[in-house]
Formats: sequence, structure tokens, C-alpha cells
Amino acid sequence: MLQENKHWSSGKWQVKEGNADEFIERWREFLTWTKGAHQGLLGARLIRDLKNPNSFVSFAAWQDLDSMRAWQGDPGFKEHFDAAYVLCDDMQSSGYELVVDI
Repeated sequence: MLQENKHWSSGKWQVKEGNADEFIERWREFLTWTKGAHQGLLGARLIRDLKNPNSFVSFAAWQDLDSMRAWQGDPGFKEHFDAAYVLCDDMQSSGYELVVDI
């Protein structure tokens, strides 16, 4: 799922104490909406830090850069993103492109 693409979006989420389960569900809803609304999404994963269970990293693989940018510019993006974001103390995101594949 993630090996064929060259573009990713990623986020580092620091969830407020006591909100991890709700955050996971809201993140799932956000990316389920994304998958239905944006054909360029190839797949998404949310991973949890084993040492800090309130810290998560998300990865979404995209068909191309235009697909990723269209998702971020979609009027529904903010609503769905914010539903997960309000449960966090901090969130940092970025877009990435593949430069080496071994």
C-alpha cells in the first residue's frame, strides 16, 4: 500500500491526557472521509509511541502531489481535521517526497 507512491503527508500528534481513544476514532473518521472524497489517497496509517501512549504519528500515501494538495485545500478538510486536532496539546504536520528507496 505505501511502497508504490512518492508523496506522503504526515503528522505528529500529542494527544491530551485521557483523550487517546477518542482521538483514534476521530482520526479514523477523518481518514475514512478522506478515502471517500479523494481518490488520490493510496492508504493511511496511525502509529502510537510505545513509551508515550498519547503520542501518535500518522502517514498518508498519495498518488501524486496534486492529489495531496487537493485534499488539503478541500473545504471539508478543516472540519474533519479539527475534530481530531481539538483533542491534542500539539500537532505538527508536513508533506514529503521520496528521494531514496532501498
